[in-house]
Amino acid sequence: MPRFDVTTYGEGGLRLSVPVGSRIETTNVFEVDVSATEANVLGALSRLGWRCGWFSALPATAPGRRVAHAFRVAGIDLSAVHWREQGRIGCYYVEYAEPPRATTVLYDRKDTCFAQLPLADVDWGYLLDTRHIHLTGLTYPLSDNTAAIIPAIVSRAREAGVTLSFDVNHRSLLWSVAECRERLLPLFRHIDLLFCSRRDAANVFGCEGSPEQAATQLLELSGAAEVVMSLSDDGVLAAGAAGIQRHAAHPVKVVDRIGAGDALAAGVLHGWLKGDLSTGLRYGTAMAALAMSQRGDMVITHAQELDALINGPAGQDIQR
Repeated sequence: MPRFDVTTYGEGGLRLSVPVGSRIETTNVFEVDVSATEANVLGALSRLGWRCGWFSALPATAPGRRVAHAFRVAGIDLSAVHWREQGRIGCYYVEYAEPPRATTVLYDRKDTCFAQLPLADVDWGYLLDTRHIHLTGLTYPLSDNTAAIIPAIVSRAREAGVTLSFDVNHRSLLWSVAECRERLLPLFRHIDLLFCSRRDAANVFGCEGSPEQAATQLLELSGAAEVVMSLSDDGVLAAGAAGIQRHAAHPVKVVDRIGAGDALAAGVLHGWLKGDLSTGLRYGTAMAALAMSQRGDMVITHAQELDALINGPAGQDIQR
């Protein structure tokens, strides 16, 4: 039996944010959270009972230890992390806003310990000792190293019979639409579960029409076995061997939207790893709602809370 249920490769860093009404250029206080797209997914899955391992690199500094501590608390195995004596972690700044201003994000992720980790240092025995590997398009453009490692992971996973999921997660501040499409499309034919927002399906891959039509187009274009398309406030749908499956979003009072996509992916994987994608869609929308109802990138929940949310009455304002 493999050591892990899910492993991943990705960067860990810090999120520095200011509340609605404050500006980055004048604030005296930042709220600090740990941020990592792939580890957000693993942290949620670990809290739901899955065995999860994270391959990455961190500096042996206070910020690096802060990141590691958050992931250990979530239950993620960090035994394959490369610790560097020197270097930096990535971070990003968030300026929350209400109309007419939009919430803005500023990345500072150049030349981090993670981005400098070469292909030769990948611990294949660790990464491939798993049932499943989860990857994202947010990590691919960070450096020449990450652009070499992700295709290598896809190739080696297929050779080893390890299933793969991939979240497109296009960020225009990191790479262009054209480059994203050119680099990622060849990988998708090897992917078992492709996550893509409706916006990315349209903007990056030209998939238009109704959500069902766009998901079907992306399924055909990508060659992936299944496509899961997030529809924001309209929920989520999947296209694949079982046709189109769709599940509505949960009502939620939004506290913090960042991390909702990672939570949705974790919920879908929670069902899919059990062999039930349809239930995974229900888990995914519930996890996304839980993520938006709390602050921070990584959703904090447990299996009992998640099952109660998808099976119990909605709208309770207090539990006694």
